[in-house]
Amino acid sequence: MSGTGSVEELGAHAARARAVALLRIRSRATALAILPAAASVVLLVAVAQGHIGPGVWSTVSWAVTACAVVVLLVAAAVALAVARARPAVSPTVPLTEAAAPDLYRLVRDLADRLDVPAPSAIELTPDCDSWLEDRTHPAAQPQVKDVGAQAASRRGRRIPAAPVLVIGSPFLWWMRVAELRAVLAPVVAGTGPSAHPDIAAARRFVRGLDAAVADAALPGQGVVRRIPTAFVGWIAKVLLRGCRRHAAEMERCVAAAASGRAHEVDYGLRIAAQEQVGLAYAGWDRLLTRVALPAWRMGRWPSRLDAGVVSALTELSRRDRLAEGFTSRLGERPACDLIEEPGAADEAASLLAARLFHGGPAEPGPGWSPVDWQQYPDEVVDRKWRTEAARLHRVLDAMGVAASVSVGGPGAPGADGVPTLARVIGHLAAPGADSEALAAGIGAAVAREEERAAPRPGTGVAADGMPAAGTDPLDLWGSVPLPLFPLQPPRTGAELLADHVVAMVCCAAVDTAGAAPGLDWLDGPALLVDGGRRSDLGAPVLSLVEDGDAEPLLSWLTSVGVRTDKPVRLG
Repeated sequence: MSGTGSVEELGAHAARARAVALLRIRSRATALAILPAAASVVLLVAVAQGHIGPGVWSTVSWAVTACAVVVLLVAAAVALAVARARPAVSPTVPLTEAAAPDLYRLVRDLADRLDVPAPSAIELTPDCDSWLEDRTHPAAQPQVKDVGAQAASRRGRRIPAAPVLVIGSPFLWWMRVAELRAVLAPVVAGTGPSAHPDIAAARRFVRGLDAAVADAALPGQGVVRRIPTAFVGWIAKVLLRGCRRHAAEMERCVAAAASGRAHEVDYGLRIAAQEQVGLAYAGWDRLLTRVALPAWRMGRWPSRLDAGVVSALTELSRRDRLAEGFTSRLGERPACDLIEEPGAADEAASLLAARLFHGGPAEPGPGWSPVDWQQYPDEVVDRKWRTEAARLHRVLDAMGVAASVSVGGPGAPGADGVPTLARVIGHLAAPGADSEALAAGIGAAVAREEERAAPRPGTGVAADGMPAAGTDPLDLWGSVPLPLFPLQPPRTGAELLADHVVAMVCCAAVDTAGAAPGLDWLDGPALLVDGGRRSDLGAPVLSLVEDGDAEPLLSWLTSVGVRTDKPVRLG
């Protein structure tokens, strides 16, 4: 017996043992529910056979019978509620075999090499992770084409199927084909333990309990529904506490067994590919928080986020010596070539990412349109700066702040409200300036605009192999508010004020010093001066906003050649 074979067999045996322990908890709960019924049967039979005389014992037997009936009805209701509760389903982008035949072929070949069942389908997630997900619950199958499967779904029965393979979409664009195969090997190997009846039953039991607890926590339920749902949720919580240790150990053992089975398949390449997993995660996080988030806040969503990961990581490898050499592998075939229309898949995953991390609408429309990377500087960066600059001057107007005397003397016609950088600097640098009031006004204005631009419910985007109308990947999440995974906490008033002053400075630099808006793949919106990025603006602005000291900013403006007294074009 080889070492890897031993690890696999030990892990599988331990996983089955933990699954049996979970099923034993279910059996004990069932036994506890039917215990009053068993006592009732014993008493009634004893009364019928004359072993217990009439009188007190007869009354006791009927009381126990009534209690047994109530307990059985409650237990049946709880079991039905747990069985019908919808397990959590990850929001994903379906990828049909017609849309990615080469990818399906790669996964099936991998399953054959591992001697495990092939996944029933492949779906994409806008995240840097891959896993197997059970979709046999009827609620997870809104559209089933097979007639027999439709009948089973209508009767509330589970449809036997292998789990779905969910792949992180950034992996397909950054990883090469061989790297993706190596990374997916342990994941695909997990279909073997998933097919074991005891492990599958134990997982269904735990997922049902978890779904029942989640249903009990849903807001907006009436009193009539809330009380029984809360009772079911309490029972499910008690059972989950008893299952927690066994469930965690079972999944750990399943992962160990899958890893042992995949040890002989691309093991050496997998070690190197794991470095790419960490690198992809770093680039994806940076792209979302620094590049995508400003666009989402402007009502635009970058439609090629996954392609942007390659640019971001290429830039990271250029700046970071630890990442040197990673770009040399870009000459090999990328994994996204396994998809027939990678652009359509990237667009669908990018839209889903905007919904999950920002709460955007389900489909493009007025105020929510896609943007290409070539358009990003003009359509997002410049527009962001001018919108924030305009908001800053509207708040200054509301506060009654006059224009700088460098534009016109006191009382000069049109002096009030002239959008100049000197007006902003003069107000913040003036003795006794109330920057907190200005920050509060900006925060209130941003809150009002975000409330007006609240996302509308809608359906998915139709495309070949992509979600069609009526198959919104978030349908199964019900009334859970978006975003599901917010990227950043709300910005404070001081942060908003600093951002708006930076925007005003950038507008003045573009209009008076020949600067230009640009895109930095790792830091997002950037100011380009003489073709180079200026990243030293933050500290002078903070000195002005926090301390009222304008000297550092004025020195910076002089070095760039910005005229503070010239009116700025606002958005």
